[in-house]
Amino acid sequence: MEVKRAQEHKLLQKKNVVGVGIGKKIVEGKQTDQDCITVMVNQKVSPQALSKEDVIPSEIEGILTDVVQVGTLRAFAERTDRWRPAPGGVSIGHYKITAGTLGTIVKDKRTGKRLILSNNHVLANSNDATQGEEILQPGPYDGGKNPQDRIATLDRFIPIKFGIAPPDRSAAKFFATFYNLLAKFLGSFHRLRAIKTSAETNRVDAALALPLANDLVTKAILEIGEVTEWIEDFQIGMVVKKSGRTTKLTEGTVQVLDATVTIQYGEGKIATFTNQIVAGPMSQPGDSGSLIVDSQNRAAGLLFAGSEESTIFNPIKDVISLLDIDF
Repeated sequence: MEVKRAQEHKLLQKKNVVGVGIGKKIVEGKQTDQDCITVMVNQKVSPQALSKEDVIPSEIEGILTDVVQVGTLRAFAERTDRWRPAPGGVSIGHYKITAGTLGTIVKDKRTGKRLILSNNHVLANSNDATQGEEILQPGPYDGGKNPQDRIATLDRFIPIKFGIAPPDRSAAKFFATFYNLLAKFLGSFHRLRAIKTSAETNRVDAALALPLANDLVTKAILEIGEVTEWIEDFQIGMVVKKSGRTTKLTEGTVQVLDATVTIQYGEGKIATFTNQIVAGPMSQPGDSGSLIVDSQNRAAGLLFAGSEESTIFNPIKDVISLLDIDF
C-alpha cells in the first residue's frame, strides 16, 4: 500500500506511535474486511489529550486508519541476560559460584523488607559466604562481573550439614584387617573396625539476599506471574511447574512424598535431606533456586537438586518456617 509507505515516517513521529502497518479495520472489537492503515500505539488516549499534531487522522488519502494499542515493544531478553527489574526465573548467583535461578521475591517477617529467595548453594556458595557479600544478576557463568551486575547482598541462609562421601566398604574392610594383623604382630590390644556413619540431616537448601534497591527486582516470575499464596499438602500425581534459568517453564508430576535423599555437592561433599518431594524430570543444572508452583500458581517448593530422571524440591512450608518469610 503506497499511501502507507509515504506516510509511515510522519506517523512514527507522532506521540505514542510505535509502529505502522497494513491491516483490517476493527469496529466494536470485531475485524471487518475493510483494508486500513493500522497505527500501533503504546496506549490509546482520547484526541483531546493530544496536541493537534499528534492526533491520528481517521483516514489518509482516502484510506481508513485504525489505532491499535500494543503496549511498549521490547526486545525479548534471554534468562541469562541482565534484567532490571529482575523477575523470578532468571540467572543469579553469589560472585564465587557459576549461576542459579532467582526464585521469587518474598517478605521478611522480621523487618518487612523485600528479599530474593533462592538456594544456599546459589546465594551463599554452599555455606562459604558471609552476610553482606555480593550477589550478581546474571550469575558469573552468564557474564555477571561488572558493577552494573550487582543486584543484592547476601542476607542470611540455612547452613547445609555436610558429610563426607563414604569410602568403598570393601576397601575399608581390607585396611581394617591389615592394620589389625599388624597390631597383633606388634603386641597391641587395639583393633580397627570398619563402620558406616551417617551425616546429620537437612530440611532445606535455602537463602535470602537483600536487593540494593527495591526497583531492581520484581515479584513477577517469568511465564508464571506473581505468587501470593502457598500450599503444604501434596499428592502423588500432582502437576507442578517451575520457571528456571536453564530449562525455562517446565512441568512435572509429583512421584514421591516424604523422601530422604542423599545429594552430591561435589568435592566429595554429600548432604542428606529429609521430608523432600520428588517430581519427574523438569530441570537441569542452573535451574537451582526456582520456585515450584502448583497448577493454580501457588508456591509449593524450592527446587534444589535433580538428575536426568528426577527433580527434588524442599516443601515451601519448611522454607517459610526456617527463613521466617512470607509471600
